Amino acid sequence: MFLVVPDPAHGLVAAPQSSDDLTPLTEESLAARGLAWNDEIEAYTRQADHDPAAVDDIAGMLRELGHYVFSVNRPLPRS
Repeated sequence: MFLVVPDPAHGLVAAPQSSDDLTPLTEESLAARGLAWNDEIEAYTRQADHDPAAVDDIAGMLRELGHYVFSVNRPLPRS
């Protein structure tokens, strides 16, 4: 399962629920779309990308690979 969301601090974020979600094909597909692993937040990110279409694109790609995906097109509020 993944959470895909824009984040003002990190750009576009695709966060897996667990390491089991990171199959080789998933990692290759995310990298091919310009996302890189961010150890700080344990998620794939693409800096300076807050576009709702980008969220939909990455969420759709992950769904096509068989993942369950939660996505939002606006940044989540900070607690």
